[in-house]
Amino acid sequence: MTASQQTISPVDGSIYAERPFADANEIDAALNRAVRAQADWARRGIAARAALCSRFCAALLSHIDEIALELTWQMGRPVAQTPGEVKTCIERAKFMIAAAEQGLAPLEPAPKDGFKRYVRRVPLGVVFVIAPWNYPYLTAVNTIIPAIMAGNAVVLKHAAQTQLVAERFQQAFDEAGLPEGVFQHLHIAGATAEALVKDRRIAHVAFTGSVAVGHAVSRAASNRFISVGLELGGKDPAYVREDADLAFAAENLVDGAFFNSGQSCCGIERIYVHESAFEEFVERAVAAANAYRLGDPTQPSVNLGPVVSTKAAQFIRDQVAEAIAQGARPLIDPRHFPAAAFSSPYLAPQILVDVTHGMRVMTEETFGPLVGIMKVASDEAAIRLMNDSQYGLTAAIFTTDLAAAEAIGARIETGTVFMNRCDNLDPALPWAGVKDTGRGHTLSVWGYEHLTRPQSFHLRLSGG
Repeated sequence: MTASQQTISPVDGSIYAERPFADANEIDAALNRAVRAQADWARRGIAARAALCSRFCAALLSHIDEIALELTWQMGRPVAQTPGEVKTCIERAKFMIAAAEQGLAPLEPAPKDGFKRYVRRVPLGVVFVIAPWNYPYLTAVNTIIPAIMAGNAVVLKHAAQTQLVAERFQQAFDEAGLPEGVFQHLHIAGATAEALVKDRRIAHVAFTGSVAVGHAVSRAASNRFISVGLELGGKDPAYVREDADLAFAAENLVDGAFFNSGQSCCGIERIYVHESAFEEFVERAVAAANAYRLGDPTQPSVNLGPVVSTKAAQFIRDQVAEAIAQGARPLIDPRHFPAAAFSSPYLAPQILVDVTHGMRVMTEETFGPLVGIMKVASDEAAIRLMNDSQYGLTAAIFTTDLAAAEAIGARIETGTVFMNRCDNLDPALPWAGVKDTGRGHTLSVWGYEHLTRPQSFHLRLSGG
């Protein structure tokens, strides 16, 4: 019997979905279909591709109610919030559809007498997308829609935790009338996915996940001259300056730390506050954290669900316990959250103070509803601590001084600098990280660069 993969729901520990793994013959057939379909798809114009991708958006929207509840059961985000991801996924897809005209437009150098010269963007071929569970629609759509708009075919392997998302993408593309083979999904194990990276029919790999697996993907591709996009870990910082609106900063940063139970690539995991604002900011942050309602995420009144698994919850509990043993002070009483239960994924949010960079909680990715807050004496101290990380996806600065935010931001080793916001993604801007957060970028017109290659035309005119 073919092995299968299971989705264990963090809501109640039940097996929510189970699918057999694709066998070698099914994988081979899928890749051959993708290669054949891509050759025909690449010959279609941008307008024709846009029409089909727009119908995909409409099809996805038509199933939003079922998708939202399904997503809650798969990864635990409250049902009051899951429709928001689907809506944002559609908005992002529409933006990238509209951006294709500019992102794929030919480039022309300065005129040269007797010649016609230009550069066109050519699709790579078959794009292999390996998507994570934490924002399963948004992370996948970042590459899928621009890849298809650019004339590529796509094969999607989704995380076992959210494997039904792959089927929802397939359903929407099928309902939209996308030609067979342009988009396909495969339920496969991680080792099989690694083998696919080595397959000569794959032209580009887009992976979102852990640093360790990112290294494995990079190694698998190392003997092939293909491009690899990697969005990996994060330990995103925020700095609250002495001139910040503290009520606004506390509300937004607590949300940035705890939304989706802290399971966000660009979630806030460490906060630095100017010493003159520290006490008031912490007081406001604790009040905001205590206002969360932890519980069964299928209930509309709940706004904080379980983390993805008991194993993940235990990792977070261990970080907290270790930090406390090293001198950190917890400010949230777990008894305020009756739904929290040891040996379960239901975890109370936590704020730690008296933390240092000698503690894992301030240097190692947590991926849960936990944040450490440190007092700093100056902008210089904040910059030094924000850069004291192996990661660099986003950094947030809360201040009323635009010039200061720009000056500080220019010195931070990060892919995106925010002012007075956090945990956000604007599809008009490239999404990228530095250091161990990965390489490459998605979204915006720049996102089309990694999904195409330049082809130059250098044409001597008759008599030239």
